[in-house]
Amino acid sequence: MRVLLTGAAGFIGGAIDQALTADGHEVVGVDLMLANAHGGGAHGSTAPPDGVHQLDVREAGSPEWADLLRGVDVVCHQAALVGAGVRVGDLPAYASHNDLGTAALLAAMHDAGVDRLVLASSMVVYGEGRYTCPRHGEQQPPPRDLAALEGGDFDNHCPVCAEPLAWSLVPEDARLDPRSSYAASKLAQEHYASSWVRQAGAGAVALRYHNVYGPGMPRDTPYSGVAAMFRSSLERGERPQVFEDGGQVRDFVHVDDVARANVAALEQVVTESAPRYAAYNVCSGTPVTILDVATRVAEGTGRDIAPQVTGGFRVGDVRHVVASPALATAELGFTASVDPHAGLADFATAPLRA
Repeated sequence: MRVLLTGAAGFIGGAIDQALTADGHEVVGVDLMLANAHGGGAHGSTAPPDGVHQLDVREAGSPEWADLLRGVDVVCHQAALVGAGVRVGDLPAYASHNDLGTAALLAAMHDAGVDRLVLASSMVVYGEGRYTCPRHGEQQPPPRDLAALEGGDFDNHCPVCAEPLAWSLVPEDARLDPRSSYAASKLAQEHYASSWVRQAGAGAVALRYHNVYGPGMPRDTPYSGVAAMFRSSLERGERPQVFEDGGQVRDFVHVDDVARANVAALEQVVTESAPRYAAYNVCSGTPVTILDVATRVAEGTGRDIAPQVTGGFRVGDVRHVVASPALATAELGFTASVDPHAGLADFATAPLRA
């Protein structure tokens, strides 16, 4: 297949490019080279890799884009502004790059007769994960109380009996509750894609990535993630700082597995029997606590530096988000191959981007 890959020079995009090329597909790479992902000036003065076109997805209606889309079978849309988006002032940037960019790309695809899409989404569309009470079953907890957090109570509590709630796996049909500018923009991307599918008679797959890590991850940027930040602390000879009590549960998935999931989705979306629109969790299927992440990365360095549990917290952080891998396994045939306990230890010495 001829695949147009946006965000091709990025951490995840680069891994997808390699996997597609190894699988015999022709890749047309595009990347804006944003400064906060790649370094450089306001629009990223770092030159793109050979063969990657430096274009803005928000300008996808331009003649340059029309030329690139000619003969394309499917678009793999990875380009996005990421990070939590914690300031209200971040809203326009996320809406511009992610929402407008996706809308412009979909319109340009329609004009070019390209009707298949794989979209990078995120676990952040879920907000809090899924919770159950032993006495009252599945519950939707209210936001955690500030006074409780300050007092060291980090659990979500049952709204009926006030007992601590246990986490359970989040399936793709779970309630969607974005809690940041970035999360809102990722959900908007999914909505644009599903609307485009109906209007254009097209097909699309949204992949909801969980915590992605691995070689080539950028260090100390909004694109880094907590595993890279723990590693940077260790390289400075400092103890990794773990928020709350370290018991927050997540799913960490290796970038090579994310690339494999994209290849599977691209091959599925072009088949006539595929669902017209579907969303899938992309995860390892092996839950880990944040303290365990810090511990594994520390162990991987071979140095005797233990993580420090600080009891600090960030208002708005979610307690647990743990994905169910079942649907991706059943429908995409995707199962992660890298166990995070081994992968995170290896990550301690893997090459990173500056």
